[in-house]
Amino acid sequence: MRMSSLTCAAREHFKYIHLGLLSEIKRKTLPAIAKICGEVDAQALHHFVANGLWDVQEVRSRRLQLLRQALAGRSFALCIDETGDKKKGKTTEYAASQYIGNLGKIENGIVSVNAYGVLDQITFPLLFRVFKPDKRLKGEDQYKTKPELAVEIIEELQAWGFQFDVVLADSLYGESTQFVRELEKRHLTYVLAIRDNHGMWLPPGQRIRYTTWLPFERTFSNGKSQTRFIREVIYGQRLSVRFYLLTTDPKTMPTQSTSYVMTNLQGNLRKTLGDTYGLRTWIEYGFKQAKNELGWADYRVTDYTSIERWWELVCCAYLLVSLYSPVFHHQTCEWLEPLPQASAKAPAPEAASDRFSGHVWWDSRQGWKNLLNNLRLILQPYVFYSLISPWLMVFDIPDLHSGFAALVSIMNDFHASLPF
Repeated sequence: MRMSSLTCAAREHFKYIHLGLLSEIKRKTLPAIAKICGEVDAQALHHFVANGLWDVQEVRSRRLQLLRQALAGRSFALCIDETGDKKKGKTTEYAASQYIGNLGKIENGIVSVNAYGVLDQITFPLLFRVFKPDKRLKGEDQYKTKPELAVEIIEELQAWGFQFDVVLADSLYGESTQFVRELEKRHLTYVLAIRDNHGMWLPPGQRIRYTTWLPFERTFSNGKSQTRFIREVIYGQRLSVRFYLLTTDPKTMPTQSTSYVMTNLQGNLRKTLGDTYGLRTWIEYGFKQAKNELGWADYRVTDYTSIERWWELVCCAYLLVSLYSPVFHHQTCEWLEPLPQASAKAPAPEAASDRFSGHVWWDSRQGWKNLLNNLRLILQPYVFYSLISPWLMVFDIPDLHSGFAALVSIMNDFHASLPF
């Protein structure tokens, strides 16, 4: 993702932060990133995130342009969900005691509403909005509910020209009349969770009916399947919006594996609804995985302007991994900026791009985490050289310098197929 409007130094910082986010270090703090990037000042990276002269909206626009180009008009499943992270104290803007969905309880933390998509089993990030609790609003802020923020996200994505096969969301959005109306106004297909105590006013003489439980095969992203059960809940007259129960066991209906959903999907829903709604759980897992791997919550800033920048950088790194998937290999380009050379004097070896998959740890599977693991293998030579270079300043071993330079140069021959 080339940032032509950035200064040379800012582009380097942009690249180094991406290298750190994609690396294997557990905590993606700026000091940790600086350590694995060689002679990089952690304070300079902090300045880039907090005070650098770059526009987060411009970076986001370039990221979405690249994604739109890679999709080439294809539609995808859109998932709306909120995510939160614990934050101590009250110095972090918009942090408050509130329900943190991924923790399942009320904690002091910061929450955002996020949109991400899936195409052929590959997830990718779209947009996010921070949720601003009414008790933490600043002078220029306006309180907006999470469903209202979700509607804003959908409006922006449609303005970009993205197309959705279906919109997926949990009960917070399924129980929001305003959110559902906005989806219908935009003629969007949706599958939304609702609470198990969901009720509706019925005209006199009408009643709630339940169809017989029927088995269906729930197919997972790894190709495996399990038998699940489905039945329709009919409130009075059957309308275009229909209600279903999905469960692993119709006798006990375990809480963790039973879902109550509403949808305007058409067709034989016994065969399609389970897999379609199942995408929501799978995408949420994929996003959680990306959050944990790429350091979504590892920022050490307290103002939201800087936090937004950090989140956008994480989304850029997330997209880099997603776009490495064969799903997007309909055009060819070089997408990774070259790694810094271990030594300017080292000769560039002959390209060996056809041999990368020969690494004993290379993963031929095409899941998001599998792709990330392969990219980390590509980054390892430079990261390892950065970590041992302080010792080479004490014990100068020329062959190590030149050997790492040669290996890093080979890694720079690694290309992925992407539109640019």
